[in-house]
Amino acid sequence: MKLSVIIPVYNEIGTLEKILKKVKDVKVPKEIILVDDGSTDGSREFLEELKRKDTALKVIFQKENQGKGAALRVGFKKVSGDYVIVQDADLEYDPRDYLKLLKELKGSKTVIYGSRFMGSYKDMTSLHFFGNRILTVLTNLLFGVALTDMETCYKLIPVELIKKIEIKSNRFNFEPEITAKILKNGYKIKEVPISYAGRTASEGKKITWRDGFSALATLIKFRFLS
Repeated sequence: MKLSVIIPVYNEIGTLEKILKKVKDVKVPKEIILVDDGSTDGSREFLEELKRKDTALKVIFQKENQGKGAALRVGFKKVSGDYVIVQDADLEYDPRDYLKLLKELKGSKTVIYGSRFMGSYKDMTSLHFFGNRILTVLTNLLFGVALTDMETCYKLIPVELIKKIEIKSNRFNFEPEITAKILKNGYKIKEVPISYAGRTASEGKKITWRDGFSALATLIKFRFLS
């Protein structure tokens, strides 16, 4: 089994090299796809040099910043593995947790989510904590499921499913859209505990309260209209 790891990058020069090493160190057959979403802090130049040195990496450059969802939409078109997972380019999530998700794969109609709230999490702001809780509760009510962490980055998804889903969201509302479409395609979501170490806006955190309202609208839209 081959894992496709997609890393969307936007102004992450301070952590990019470290997270890439952590991903490479995970001992599973994998491909790594990096999508630079119009970085201006040196991340793009770092990836250009990396692409020349390491031809095994797939590196894609967006001409301008369009958002996480837009970067992932491009990355998903390039995957060649059996399962795909998204890795944020900061250090909030630990790639060693891939093994926990992969261990739980049973059956072809299963998607595995890594739940921060079932595991250990620290340095999550109150805004993000309650925002995540509200969005997860709404997901459960709308779709009749019992998730604990809908907004998690770690979603282990069969490539055959991701290839047939059309992602429309350009920003962080990718998370509710993909969850809605996974469930509407008849897949079951199983959660496993993972670790999480949050960062602040001053450290580069990009999601804001506005994205929370966008996520709410996205959940309702893709539950009833798409």
